[in-house]
Amino acid sequence: MTYLVRATALTNYVRVAREVGLDPYKQLSKAGIRRATLLDPDAMIAADALRSLLAESASAAGVEDFGLRMAETRQLTDLGPLGFAIQGEPTLRKALESMMRYLRLQSESVVMAIEELDELVVIRESLLTDGQAPQRQSIELVVAGVYRLLRRFLGETWKPRSICFSHAPPSGPTGHARVFGMPVLFNQEFDGIVCRATDLDAPLAAYDPLMAWEVRQHLDTLLAGSDLAFPDVVRRLVLALLPSGNCSVDSVAQHLRVDRRTVHRRLAKDGESYSGIYNGVRADLAARLARSEARPLAELAALLGFSTASSFARWFGGHFGCTVSEWRARHRARLTTPTSLDQPESPR
Repeated sequence: MTYLVRATALTNYVRVAREVGLDPYKQLSKAGIRRATLLDPDAMIAADALRSLLAESASAAGVEDFGLRMAETRQLTDLGPLGFAIQGEPTLRKALESMMRYLRLQSESVVMAIEELDELVVIRESLLTDGQAPQRQSIELVVAGVYRLLRRFLGETWKPRSICFSHAPPSGPTGHARVFGMPVLFNQEFDGIVCRATDLDAPLAAYDPLMAWEVRQHLDTLLAGSDLAFPDVVRRLVLALLPSGNCSVDSVAQHLRVDRRTVHRRLAKDGESYSGIYNGVRADLAARLARSEARPLAELAALLGFSTASSFARWFGGHFGCTVSEWRARHRARLTTPTSLDQPESPR
């Protein structure tokens, strides 16, 4: 399917493009995005068109932090209805839970998961894609946006334990340290933020119980009118659960509060299967993670739910028609062309 995102995702694009010497309207046209979209915050555009726009703009300008530059001055109001949902909660923890619930009103392609590990919380961001659109600029835009949201409520002096990206570090100077106020970790197991669990207990001063109820009523109505097809609900869950190592059909069924037979039956009704969705999501994630030559096969295998490196290697060869080393060599070759920034290779 074509995943859509609200046009507010283009906030600051024109300004940043001009700052780095680009004609923003020419870039928008090349990505297939109409100029009029900039004037309609409720318009929906293809998520892959947005990702291509950001990646091609970064490549054309010769900057590796284009997405970060767009996120650097984002405001809560840029989130539209999602911003109201976040402000209508008593604590930061509840605000993030509300954000997870209503996120697809802002973007159908962004998947957010929150994991609590003892005294730490991992806020992980993932992107669903329906094509070969690059992700680096888009994922940095998303993670930086969440970081700015947290700092808005926790204060300008707040710092997380770590900022993590699964892609390789930039080859030249960038604004990562300026935007996040701390060193950033690359070649990590996920894209997102690690902070203290106690940070999420912070109360939100703007909380109004009556307004919160009215906002939820409104957003629930919007959510009901934008229900995803069942296979896409499962696809989002698989993407969220796969890195945790607990992504069986039983786990998905538990999250959906149905039994596994219901999952299989409803997927079959739409001509899909759990194994097909699982393997498709895993292939997309493998293509992205394998770009980093610093990742050994054993680490890739664990992140993608394989018990051994050899079983992962066999699966990878069957899916991509080459070994991981050969795939990485082809990826290095593609990076020598200016239009192939972060372009993954399609599975066979």
